[in-house]
Amino acid sequence: MGYGNYSSAAHAALTASRAHKSGSEVFVQRHCHPLMNPRGLKVRECRDSASHPDSLGIVFALDVTGSMGDIPHLLATKELPNFMKLLTACGVVDPQLMFMAIGDANSDQAALQVGQFESTAELMDQWLTWSFLEGGGGGTGEESYDLALYMAAQHTDMDNWVKRKQKGYLFITGDELPYPAVSRHHIDALVGEKLDEDIPVEEVVAAVAETYHVFFLIPDLGRRRRCEARWRELLGNHTICMESPADTCAVAAAIVGLTEKLIPDLDALAGILSASGFDRQHVGSTVRALQDYAALLKLPQANYSGAAAAPVGKWWKRLFE
Repeated sequence: MGYGNYSSAAHAALTASRAHKSGSEVFVQRHCHPLMNPRGLKVRECRDSASHPDSLGIVFALDVTGSMGDIPHLLATKELPNFMKLLTACGVVDPQLMFMAIGDANSDQAALQVGQFESTAELMDQWLTWSFLEGGGGGTGEESYDLALYMAAQHTDMDNWVKRKQKGYLFITGDELPYPAVSRHHIDALVGEKLDEDIPVEEVVAAVAETYHVFFLIPDLGRRRRCEARWRELLGNHTICMESPADTCAVAAAIVGLTEKLIPDLDALAGILSASGFDRQHVGSTVRALQDYAALLKLPQANYSGAAAAPVGKWWKRLFE
């Protein structure tokens, strides 16, 4: 998938048209949409085309249990066009987005929903808003993030990896622990595949990391206590503790830009965010959330303190000409 051209204006109009609507008004599904049902799913494809010769697969796997509905709602009513705008500003020319929705396979009726890779605003929006925000969760402190890891590892095929050995990006949003293993019973029930045994979550992370840069985005500092340590065991500094759910798109786009070496450091990132219309508070919280990841990339620490950021370097100015 992934054909068609992206229009920032069309995307902004879509989100603006429902900016004041509630989550239940935007996400009207009351069960898993048939086209997002993973049962029998073979593969989701991110392909190059004449209009998108350098496709890059980006997956948002969104926790849609009761405590996490704010991020899907923010994406659908405001932030997703900002994500695409920032990717463009960073120099990512052909992104293709896919959405998954995650619940709890031990208690929810729709524990896993899987969209398609898309390039147009209308189709990205379609798959996002087709997601069923079940609002469940098992109450055990764990959710079925392992299923999203498994599907990305086993059921996606991206030209950026096959043709160019360029990894895609998998962003999981959540505030709970992962289950210790992918249950063979869950995979049989939800996907219709037979596994010989359960797969430890460490093995699934290793498998998906062969083709994706994998990140776990914790929505705010208050919720980091209950899950950060375990996710750091699995992903290290690919575990990102944000200050607000509203930072999700800015943080994710910045991660792509930094990882692809399209943004040289966090001060340059601050300049891009400021020029893209983000206020000082939003710029500061995004930069702070990425300090540990920047250290992992061996980038200099930011000097940005919340004052208005200035463009950094001639290369940066060209992005906005």
